[in-house]
Amino acid sequence: MSGKLIILSAPSGSGKSTIIRYILTKIPNLEFSISATSRLPRGTEKNGVEYYFLTAEDFRTHIKNNELIEYEEVYPGCFYGTLSSEIDRISSKGNHIIFDVDVVGGLNIKKKFGSRALALFIAPPDIETLHERLTKRATETPEKIAERIKKADYELKFAPQFDKIIVNDDLEKSRKEVLIEIERFLKQE
Repeated sequence: MSGKLIILSAPSGSGKSTIIRYILTKIPNLEFSISATSRLPRGTEKNGVEYYFLTAEDFRTHIKNNELIEYEEVYPGCFYGTLSSEIDRISSKGNHIIFDVDVVGGLNIKKKFGSRALALFIAPPDIETLHERLTKRATETPEKIAERIKKADYELKFAPQFDKIIVNDDLEKSRKEVLIEIERFLKQE
């Protein structure tokens, strides 16, 4: 496999997807790794664009067949993971890969690929701001938001295990900081 791996992980609503979209416009040979999930599409999400949407049973089959480089049952019956075929698809072009993955998945990729991977943790300024962001998104029920906030408390404990923590208290500043970190990493031998 050629190219380097860039991992962005964060609690849901921290801004990592917004930051990734920006980064992809700035680095031409960086390609987004489309994750697989067993959750239903939100809004206008399309299969093969934002995610590969699989049934929970299909996801379990991929796990059984060792066809994922990482996966996590993030919520009961709700899986997220990275298909090995997705890494092969991007690597075959000689591109670097950027991942938008959950915290545990990000650490698993970092562990597997070591110095070939840069793991960045995007942190919200605080839990209250995170709650506001999730509510404004208007894509989930209050119960789901409460579940995500509880999960965020847990995920924030993993931040020190990442190569760098970037607090997203100002989106423009955070996007530039992430870009600088990635460009520095890609220039390293």
